[in-house]
Amino acid sequence: MNNVRAQRNRTITLSRAEEDRYGKNLTHISEPARADSLCNTILNQDVLQVIDLLPIAFVDLLILDPPYNLTKAFASNAFRKKSLAGYAEWFENLLVKLLPLLRNTASVYVCSEWCSSTAVHLVLDKFLKVRNRITWERDKGRGAKTNWKNASEDIWFATVSDDYVFNVEDVKLRRRVLAPYTDDNGSPKDFDVTSAGQFRLTHPSNLWNDITIPFWSMPENTDHPTQKPEKLLAKLILASTNRGDFVLDPFMGAGSSIVTAKKLNRKFLGVEIERQYCLLAAKRLHLAELDRSIQGYTDGVFWERNTLAVQRRKASKGKHG
Repeated sequence: MNNVRAQRNRTITLSRAEEDRYGKNLTHISEPARADSLCNTILNQDVLQVIDLLPIAFVDLLILDPPYNLTKAFASNAFRKKSLAGYAEWFENLLVKLLPLLRNTASVYVCSEWCSSTAVHLVLDKFLKVRNRITWERDKGRGAKTNWKNASEDIWFATVSDDYVFNVEDVKLRRRVLAPYTDDNGSPKDFDVTSAGQFRLTHPSNLWNDITIPFWSMPENTDHPTQKPEKLLAKLILASTNRGDFVLDPFMGAGSSIVTAKKLNRKFLGVEIERQYCLLAAKRLHLAELDRSIQGYTDGVFWERNTLAVQRRKASKGKHG
């Protein structure tokens, strides 16, 4: 947090004064709590210690980004890699405790790395209705000399029942059209012609290559080592909730899920054991009151990576050229 940063580095940090200020926004509970008292709240506690104090059937969307089955340190805590069977057992014990919190119409998304993804799938299939596996390209990571570079992660999509929300129109992707089709009159077929090129709204698939991992020049970036992009969370939230629905993230980290939920007018509860990450999340919630934009999502549309800025530049030149 005290690194010397380049002038254009936009990574969110905390001053001493901000730590004191945002620390007042963190919550602890020691007795059963009502859903309304937890609405739009950060719990700075171990989820396993508070899970029995949370209300029954109040969650519309559970975003579960637990420690991956890797040996990794998170501030003052660490997770040690287990056998595949051991990780499956750990994950099942966690999931079983979370299930009573879900409404019958709730959806669940579980993030995973490739190695333990199969274990996550098998556990989910025991208790929920597994709908799909999203694979998204993670455009960071080191190369490998004796293996394929690990450049993707999985997100499992499941629901409690067959009665669930999926707003397909809210998560379409605006893509460039490379091979346009026209009708018999020569008019564009299923695409729009703009001054910057040809674009089409496409149905969302389970293969995402339009996600950018937060880095130093992005205003959402923090020092959290495994921060998820707001654009990614926005897709999950818009697809599987309506305005006013309740989003729960039991492993909140630096708060991407709850910040995105706030920007999209959803209720939220984030739980995180690390105080520093909670403080970053609290600051990001404050910043979201000043700027509700989500990089890669503009005018109600998700944009293919590196296309929105190009279209705006060309459109601007067209107006002034």
